[in-house]
Amino acid sequence: MPRNYSEFFPSAKTPKAQDRAPSILETLGWQAFFAQQLSSEELAGTPPVRVVEVHRNALHVIGDDIDDTIPPRLEATVGDWLLLNREQPWASRVLERKSLLKRRAPGTDRQVQLIAANIETAFLVSSCNQDFNIARLERYVALCLEAEIAPVILLTKSDLSNDPQDFAQQARSISAGLPVVTLDARGQEPRDKLADWCRPGQTVAFLGSSGVGKSTLTNALAGTEAIATQAIREDDAKGRHTTTRRQLHQVPGGCLVLDTPGMRELQLTDAAAGIEDLFSDLTELAANCRFKDCRHETEPGCAVRKAIESGQLEETRLNRWRKLKAEEAFNSASLAERRSKDKAFGKMVRGIMKDKKQEKWGRD
Repeated sequence: MPRNYSEFFPSAKTPKAQDRAPSILETLGWQAFFAQQLSSEELAGTPPVRVVEVHRNALHVIGDDIDDTIPPRLEATVGDWLLLNREQPWASRVLERKSLLKRRAPGTDRQVQLIAANIETAFLVSSCNQDFNIARLERYVALCLEAEIAPVILLTKSDLSNDPQDFAQQARSISAGLPVVTLDARGQEPRDKLADWCRPGQTVAFLGSSGVGKSTLTNALAGTEAIATQAIREDDAKGRHTTTRRQLHQVPGGCLVLDTPGMRELQLTDAAAGIEDLFSDLTELAANCRFKDCRHETEPGCAVRKAIESGQLEETRLNRWRKLKAEEAFNSASLAERRSKDKAFGKMVRGIMKDKKQEKWGRD
């Protein structure tokens, strides 16, 4: 996992592509990465389509002269590319993804919830008010790093804050080199400040709590007011759910934008590498501890405790690292146990069905 964030981002000096109108698939984010996964025969027989919206009972897909709904698939999420089987749409193949955002589903059902696929840049949106929370932003950054998606922190409502740079400074402390942008989500600012990431054919996502301005930002990039927005509660700066489902929006002449509902709970799973990359400073310090199994509490020769005592490291950052590592390990183990039980149950059912068939054949 790269620690240099510049590796994630497109260069503003990259030469422009040849002067030609992009195809419909290219405007939807089609790239060589996906094209190399299929043959010319597959391309003709099962045209590629992108999932732009997930409903409870259907997937909304768009392709070249295709705008349709097909039966849902458990393994498909918004942003996925499918090879559309027109005769048996439920059998359409999901192409390998460039990236996948996922979390442990809320509740006690020990399931993984797919958030979105094939995202290049994730804008992690927080407001310059009581909504701002370092620990929550760290979770989002770790989620993106695990998926190899470029994270960018966006601080909205900067025009309503007495000191927006204080919020920006706190956000930059999350990880060295992490881009932090302060802006007013309305008007021209989002298009100007986010232009380097929102190029044609790119797919970006706005992630964050309700009320931080995700839908307003999407409207600003699109130059419309097509997506409904709501004001936050003034007493605690908490937002109301406006967006109710994940949906890709095509920005005229630009990128695709994923607007997401606010997530009250973001439980990490299968994100150990993302956490280690986010807290690479702590990982490097821990490597210098005298004992390999150092808990960074009272052990002699602890490099982490030494850094805290010297003021190089804050105790609160260590505590957040511990909490995320413990949560991720627990969730990953729980989900692995669930997968094992589901596999065993499926094997048992298949065995029963086989026995019933053999019994029927014996009678016949």
